[in-house]
Amino acid sequence: MRGSMTPLPYRVVGKRRENHDNWTLELEPVADAIEPIGPGQFDMLYVFGVGEVPISTSGDVERTGTTLVHTIRAVGAVTNALCAARPGDVLGVRGPFGNRWPIEAAHGKDLLIVAGGVGLAPLRPAFYHALAHRQEYGEVTLLYGGRTPEDLLFRRELERWRARLDANVAVTVDAATTEWHGRVGVVTKLLPGARFDPDDTVAFVCGPEIMMRLTALPLADAGIPANRIYLSMERTMRCGVGLCGHCQCGPTLVCRDGPVYSWEYLEPLMGVPQL
Repeated sequence: MRGSMTPLPYRVVGKRRENHDNWTLELEPVADAIEPIGPGQFDMLYVFGVGEVPISTSGDVERTGTTLVHTIRAVGAVTNALCAARPGDVLGVRGPFGNRWPIEAAHGKDLLIVAGGVGLAPLRPAFYHALAHRQEYGEVTLLYGGRTPEDLLFRRELERWRARLDANVAVTVDAATTEWHGRVGVVTKLLPGARFDPDDTVAFVCGPEIMMRLTALPLADAGIPANRIYLSMERTMRCGVGLCGHCQCGPTLVCRDGPVYSWEYLEPLMGVPQL
């Protein structure tokens, strides 16, 4: 019987370059498929002979069926090998692992999504869901920040989202080029202009840990209860099943207990230096 440590073979059927160091891969099962993955969850992607890494789903999970969509940043040996994969290549997949964005908890409420850098990839499935079920939410807002215009993910999709009349999408960059005509500044500077009712809002946040902390603090100060602000940690996960301990954050193991946590749980942990 296949266990959680045994990868299933998946074939690369699509590949798209998002920017200078991020690629999106589409994978289809060679035979058996893993269980359906949900927004916020991750898979362990294995390059035979190189190793494996945890990568969150970045696709529209309600429409892709057994096809897996993962957006990967090339930063190490395994991720570079994944990004170098070509259509037809076979990779290993274990999963899905972790918990999901609590999208059902946001039904009937305003939904505020704040993403920094590659943190947009794990949030993309939740935004897809909100757009597909637009009638179930109040205000739907996406705030996204990147280091430069060249670092932004899903540029064409962002343009389509910004053109919609039923969602609020704002994009900013830390440093602009002469061709950039949008906002300049860190993503937290977009918060004062966001439309939401703090008494009736659920917030999803993903990005560098310092960015998430500096986003959650003003959201809580604005009146959003800490148990309705959710962050995705995704720190240094390796095994995916809570055995190796690399992703420990205080009393929790991110791959086993997360990666999505409430700010109510994380606030005392993220305030501890070097934890």
